[in-house]
Amino acid sequence: MTEQPDEHYFTADPSVPFTRERIEVEVWDERLRLDTGSGVFARGRLDVGTAVLFRETDPPTEVERVLDLGCGYGVIGLALARCLPDARVTAVDVNERALLLARENAAGLGVADRYEALRPDEVAPDATYDEIWSNPPIRIGKAALHELLLTWLPRLAPGGRAVLVVGRNLGADSLQRWLGEQGWPTERIASAKGFRVLEVRRG
Repeated sequence: MTEQPDEHYFTADPSVPFTRERIEVEVWDERLRLDTGSGVFARGRLDVGTAVLFRETDPPTEVERVLDLGCGYGVIGLALARCLPDARVTAVDVNERALLLARENAAGLGVADRYEALRPDEVAPDATYDEIWSNPPIRIGKAALHELLLTWLPRLAPGGRAVLVVGRNLGADSLQRWLGEQGWPTERIASAKGFRVLEVRRG
């Protein structure tokens, strides 16, 4: 299923009327009740790519600082917060509705004390992360996507990693090659339902 053309989920203030829709998903043995909304990516569902990401990976362990890049209504970062009771999770998005929903969902799941949803310009410039998890916004275009990744990957701590899910028909394989060419060794760790799960390492 694809997003409707009028759902500009990567804009700061979508023009469609704001209506909420609650979903319940089970990820990594955690059952999450989450509010989604119009004008936000994957309203009313867990999108296929994110479902593949969860199904093909195990949650990290012994991680203290995690970034959910392009968080939408928050499902990836919130699942991480539930699985990592001692970790602090930062979620980033440009969509104000997404940030509102992510904060509300964090409160509903009891992790708001360790979870913050912010615009990119609100993140401390010296913040670093042990891991970055993302279903990146491929449809913003290749140049913007490359800029996004080269902005945030350098925030990985030494030895850190990023885990990305990208559609094969949306350029996952070429993105993997490009990341390697930029000095970010990238391995495909899973492939399912037309999606690749990529692991990017910082040396």
